[in-house]
Amino acid sequence: MTQPKAVIFDLGKVLLDFDYSIAGRRIAELGRVSPDQVRQFIDHSPLLFQFETGQISRERFFAEVQARTGFGGTIEKFSEFFADIFTPIGPMVALHAELRERGVPTYIFSNTNELAVGHIRRHYPFFGAFDGYVLSYEHGAMKPDPRLYEVVEARTGWRTVDLFYIDDRRENIETAAGRGWQVLLQETPEQTRKAILATGLLA
Repeated sequence: MTQPKAVIFDLGKVLLDFDYSIAGRRIAELGRVSPDQVRQFIDHSPLLFQFETGQISRERFFAEVQARTGFGGTIEKFSEFFADIFTPIGPMVALHAELRERGVPTYIFSNTNELAVGHIRRHYPFFGAFDGYVLSYEHGAMKPDPRLYEVVEARTGWRTVDLFYIDDRRENIETAAGRGWQVLLQETPEQTRKAILATGLLA
């Protein structure tokens, strides 16, 4: 295995677990539909895709959810409810810290939105310790769109085997593998640690 020059981390389900049912319950308390209906609407409608590719603003996203769910709170309260759904995956946060201590460049590469990122920046200090961020809503595309992978290569200055990419979704790592990146489908933090050790980055 070629030792990579940088490690690229997906965010959700790799460094932070998340659960949209948490937002569903809280939003439903101030609305007219069930928590499951809220979660289904947010997580399985074109609306979230539009928000996470920067096609619509926070205000438009809020207005659409409010119209569908009858949410009676403010946009600020909605933003809090929508974004406060994360739990750190401790072993992965620790693994990232070890890589930083060794001077390994690290990057976040995530399908996400401005509300989630704002919340994460405020509440999880580890998020500020990366060399760079490629976030879908800032670039008008979502993984596995190859255009985003081109942005990662431009930001890092590396390509092919110099990049080691960790993601929990197979379609995302398949696109990266097609570009020659070293990839890992995350299943457990323990498995990911073993894979990183095998690269020699923490040897």
